[in-house]
Amino acid sequence: MTPPPAIKIEGHHVGAGERPFVIAEVSGNHNGSLERALEIIDAVADSGAQAVKFQTYTADTLTIDVDAPAFRVTEGHELWGGRNLYQLYQEAHTPWEWHPALFQRAREHGLVPFSSPFDPTAVDFLVAMDVPAFKVASFELVDLPLIRRMAATGRPLIISTGMAEAAEIDEAVVAARGAGATEIALLKASSAYPSPPEAMQLGAIRTMRERWDVPVGLSDHTLGDTAAIAAVALGACIVEKHFKAAGDDASPDAAFSLDPAGFRRMVDAIRFTESAVAGTTIGPAPAELESRRFRRSLFVVEDVEAGEAFTDRNVRSIRPADGLHTRHLETVLGRHAASTIPRGTPLAWDLVEGGEPRAQVRPGQSAR
Repeated sequence: MTPPPAIKIEGHHVGAGERPFVIAEVSGNHNGSLERALEIIDAVADSGAQAVKFQTYTADTLTIDVDAPAFRVTEGHELWGGRNLYQLYQEAHTPWEWHPALFQRAREHGLVPFSSPFDPTAVDFLVAMDVPAFKVASFELVDLPLIRRMAATGRPLIISTGMAEAAEIDEAVVAARGAGATEIALLKASSAYPSPPEAMQLGAIRTMRERWDVPVGLSDHTLGDTAAIAAVALGACIVEKHFKAAGDDASPDAAFSLDPAGFRRMVDAIRFTESAVAGTTIGPAPAELESRRFRRSLFVVEDVEAGEAFTDRNVRSIRPADGLHTRHLETVLGRHAASTIPRGTPLAWDLVEGGEPRAQVRPGQSAR
């Protein structure tokens, strides 16, 4: 099946056959400090990621300040149990006045800066900053007017699909395309924080690519980097992972984020994986040519006089590969030496009385 066409984000081609596009998500890991946010961007630049992503909202654009049970995270939640949504979003949001400085610092490092807007005013704000792409967060996948607002700008959309049923993804993609989006990518995601491995369902990456005919990647909220690496092996062309400052265990998303050293290890593993899974050739790779010299073949392993019979004592299959192929061993045994042959000589047909039997050469096969 022909892979879906790549999308282009600020000079980067994102899709099948391209280098996986690695996004470092800052989220609320700045802990309310612009200085820390800038330090995180500096660390992202050394991690091997190509992009850094922010979240553009305020508590008031996401919810309202009500402390009824419906507005609180369920007690017992591993990270945010009992927290009031409004207060949680107040703590985690990235002030809009920081955005110009954050985008500028990212671009100084050659990173692609972009963001997830959470309401129409955020879309307009980011357009004024010439944002190169939009990310649709999993929770906003069902906000079709918001998706249409982003799509109408003509910018690429990366849509996260945590919690979504296939019909809901259908509806979001149709809404985006109907509003003018021509470059769309989807991210397989689990919106459990942190996500257990059984919630990831990474095998759906291929299914998503075939059903919606768009590039597909992963938004990863698991602990560690194993899911991200596995996703690349399964064809993910985007990996988004939360990035935290070194030593940070307290910010809202720290538990499922990677610090600079961990993120660097993940990117290195992704690059290794993309190289390892590339290609479908059955046959020796160039890196194996030296090793092929040391495959087994037939050698004379004891001195043999002219006219002496070849036996399993003086001819053996050993390394290296300079002699006749081992398929000829039964044919050679019992025949006689055409000349004196010293120990360690690779066996060849001109050393065998009568030479090569005609029947030995098969079509497409070497006589060796």
